[in-house]
Amino acid sequence: MGKGQDGKALAQNRKAYHDYFIEDTYEAGIVLSGTEIKSIRKGSANLRDAYAQVDNGEVWLNNMHVSPYEQGNRFNHEPMRPRKLLLHRSEIAKLIGAVKEHGYTLIPTKLYIKNGFCKVELGLAKGKKLYDKRESAKKRDANREIQRALRDRNR
Repeated sequence: MGKGQDGKALAQNRKAYHDYFIEDTYEAGIVLSGTEIKSIRKGSANLRDAYAQVDNGEVWLNNMHVSPYEQGNRFNHEPMRPRKLLLHRSEIAKLIGAVKEHGYTLIPTKLYIKNGFCKVELGLAKGKKLYDKRESAKKRDANREIQRALRDRNR
């Protein structure tokens, strides 16, 4: 398989589930330079403010921060450069329709290694309003209370 990191998330965007309703997810490959993949494998990537956009039939990942690799010397990469995502043409067509017509946003939720290749999980998302965020927090707290009560009852 890979180098022992297969399936393990190297970077996650936890705020995505707080700020957006994630309707659907897509797995995309990502075009990286040599020092970028070394830095990502080390765990030096950040997806917090990242988003993807479709441009001329290609999907690009913007605002993903990958720290420079320490041993990279002059071949190091620019930390915030746009990176091309690799998807099938039919998937890109679906994403174009969803983003343009239905007002969805493409948000990366997870960065991981699969079969030795770096992959990004893209979420097709709609933004939450403030009252939606409050409602989600209430549901989460209620579920936590229910679980706590059931756990205490079983003791």
